[in-house]
Amino acid sequence: MLNELQKKIINVKKEKNAIILAHNYQKGEIQEIADFIGDSLELCIKASQIKESDLIIFCGVDFMAETAAILNPEKKIVIPDPEAECPMAHMLPASEVRKAKKQYPDAAVVLYVNTLAEAKAEADILCTSSNAVQVVESLPQKNILFGPDNNLAWYVAQNTDKKIIPIPDEGYCYVHKMFNVADLMFLKEKYPNAEILVHPECDPEVQEYADYILSTGGMINHVADSSKDTFIIGTEIDLITRLRRENPDKTILPAFEDAICENMKLHTLENVLKSIKTEKYVVKVPENIAKRALKAIERMISVSS
Repeated sequence: MLNELQKKIINVKKEKNAIILAHNYQKGEIQEIADFIGDSLELCIKASQIKESDLIIFCGVDFMAETAAILNPEKKIVIPDPEAECPMAHMLPASEVRKAKKQYPDAAVVLYVNTLAEAKAEADILCTSSNAVQVVESLPQKNILFGPDNNLAWYVAQNTDKKIIPIPDEGYCYVHKMFNVADLMFLKEKYPNAEILVHPECDPEVQEYADYILSTGGMINHVADSSKDTFIIGTEIDLITRLRRENPDKTILPAFEDAICENMKLHTLENVLKSIKTEKYVVKVPENIAKRALKAIERMISVSS
C-alpha cells in the first residue's frame, strides 16, 4: 500500500514524463515507486534503452548517475542528493589509472563500473560484479589492470588464468568489508539448510565459505529460481528488502543486519519528489571525458549482451 507521498511522486512523475531508476540498495519505499530497480549492469543497460522519457531521476550513487548521463547525452539525468557518493569509486582517480598504465604498458585496463567518469575514460572496457570474469576473458591481453575493488579482483583471479593486477593497492567497499565468516558460521548452525549467497566485494575468506558468489542481480535470480527455501544474504541490507518482497514464501536472512550503505540512503521520498519538481541536481560529464568513457561502457554492454 503506497503512502500519500509515494502517490504524489507517481502523479508528478506522470505529469513530467519522468522515469525513476533505483539501485537494489535503495530503501524499500523508493524501490516501490521506481520504474526500474536493478544492479549496476542492469541499470547501465536500462539507461541505454530509455526512449520514452527526457527526464531520468537516478536513485543511486554518483558514478551510476554519471554512467546514465554518458549513455543519454540528450536527456536530463537528475540525482536527488548530490552528496550520494561511492567512497570506493573515489579511491581510484584517473591519475592512478594513468600511472598504472605507464608501469604496465602491455596490460589491458578493466575497470569496475563503480568508478568515476574520469577513470572510466582511461579504461579499455568496464565490468560489473556480474560480468567481470566474462569481460576479462573477452580480452586478448594476458595482463589485466583491474580496479578499484581488490576483493572483486581476487574473485576474478580465481576464475581466470590471466594475471590480475589490482589498482589501487587497497580498494574496497566499506559495506562488504563488514561481513565475516564467524557470523556466517553462526547463522549456518542455526539454519543448516540455508544457502549462503555473498557478493564478490566481500573478503576472500567470506567468499570461500559461501555456497555462491553472486552480484545483486544474480542473487535475485538465484533466490527466485532455487528450490531451496532459506537463504543467508551477504550484501547491503535493502537487497533483502527486495528479496523478501518478491519471494514472500521464502526465508531471507541478512548475514549482517547493520550492512548499510549510508550513501545510498541519502535519497529520500522528500528529495525524490523535489528533484522531479525542480529537476535538480543535474548530472553532467565533460564532453571529452564522456566520449572516451562511452567507448568502455559500450564495449562492456556488447560483451554482456
